[in-house]
Amino acid sequence: MGVPVLLRFAARRTVLTLALVAGCSKAAPERPAERALPVNKPVPPLEDTSFRRPAAERIVAIGDLHGDVAATRTALRLAGAIDDKDHWSGGRLVVVQTGDQLDRGDDEPDILDLLERLASEASAVGGALYALNGNHEVMNVQGDFRYVTDDGFRDFGSAPPNEAHEREIRGLPNDQQGRAAAFLPGGGVARRLAKRPVVLQVGANVFVHGGVLEQHVDYGLGRMNSELQQWMQSPETGLPPAVVAGESGPIWLRLYSDGIPLASACDELNRVLARLNAKRLVVGHTVQQRGINSACGGKVWRIDVGLSRHYGGAPAALEISGDETRVLRPATAPGN
Repeated sequence: MGVPVLLRFAARRTVLTLALVAGCSKAAPERPAERALPVNKPVPPLEDTSFRRPAAERIVAIGDLHGDVAATRTALRLAGAIDDKDHWSGGRLVVVQTGDQLDRGDDEPDILDLLERLASEASAVGGALYALNGNHEVMNVQGDFRYVTDDGFRDFGSAPPNEAHEREIRGLPNDQQGRAAAFLPGGGVARRLAKRPVVLQVGANVFVHGGVLEQHVDYGLGRMNSELQQWMQSPETGLPPAVVAGESGPIWLRLYSDGIPLASACDELNRVLARLNAKRLVVGHTVQQRGINSACGGKVWRIDVGLSRHYGGAPAALEISGDETRVLRPATAPGN
């Protein structure tokens, strides 16, 4: 049973109000809207493997895109994933994009459409493209529009009314109502995002936007994926699961990506990887000024290079072939 309707409206209206007060300012501090700690629930069975995919001969991971479709195409070409017509050319290649396709840029619909089409084309020839949900996807479904550009509101201005959230939507400025109709739980874009996981393991490689803790493994990685998906799909599921959207959730965590991790952080990571029978964790979320790099003895790779126009970084991607890792830049793209 969901949160009582009035409480649910009040909670989400608070988020919407904060977004309006911030005026979509880029200077507003980026932090989760909900800080509630996850409640203690029974640990799911260890045989939950819904977040796992088979090992692949070659994997390429791409970090935050933030509304820049040109940089997205560049990164996909670095991976050898698409041709000059933007169609899949990677064969059995597996591409993982670690979330934050949204906000800070003007090309959000183009990116969503491109990634969905490529996922279908890749699947048809034995490859795969997996796009994860990051904190900015979840923020938009929460109605937190602090980082949406003016064009980002216009792009979704014609979204059909979302009757389940009529009161919340009516309280917004006219130019924001279409985006709210599209993104609030049960809306058209929210249902598209609901198809994406938060955490994905491909062979011995774990991919997530922010990070994975032992408490997340205890809770169940597949369970977190499922609960977030259910929240996005239905307007009656209340607030997002706190284990995902809270400050220490896998979409917000910076334990492994902010500077040089403490020894205790690397110890935590070693325990996580051991329990998942994995060799490395790949994360985005925190812009790496020195480019893609690793920490904790190569156990975590940080791949957010700020490749969008908003940050002005140079596109790059991480290639994983068995136990070998390589940073792909324009001069090292396949075929060059």
